[in-house]
Amino acid sequence: QVQLRESGPGLVKPAQTLSLTCTVSGVSITTNYQFWNWIRQPPGKQLEWIGYISNSGGTAYSPSLESRTSISRDTSKNQFTLHLSSVTPEDTAIYYCARKTRPGRRIGVDRGEYDYWGQGTQVTVSS
Repeated sequence: QVQLRESGPGLVKPAQTLSLTCTVSGVSITTNYQFWNWIRQPPGKQLEWIGYISNSGGTAYSPSLESRTSISRDTSKNQFTLHLSSVTPEDTAIYYCARKTRPGRRIGVDRGEYDYWGQGTQVTVSS
């Protein structure tokens, strides 16, 4: 069974970089036709797609966030990591990692397009 788990800080100070790691079990993140995504949900708002890294290492980012976003991977650990720089309180959200088996760059998230999700981790940006 494929499982994803987010890890990282729950509290980040403004202007710092948020780093969250998703650890995947049950499948190699290098297996073909897989796209490993970061998604977030700010309080009271809709799910927002952040970006992905594909099984081959290619990346795609939401236009609204790409200037501050980087997604990398460590294939030896079967992990991929989100780096979101220059955070503000507007970045406070629940952050999820999730898998899709097709490429997609839609900012609005349809949960049904992702077959596996992590449990989510709350990140608060505050001084």
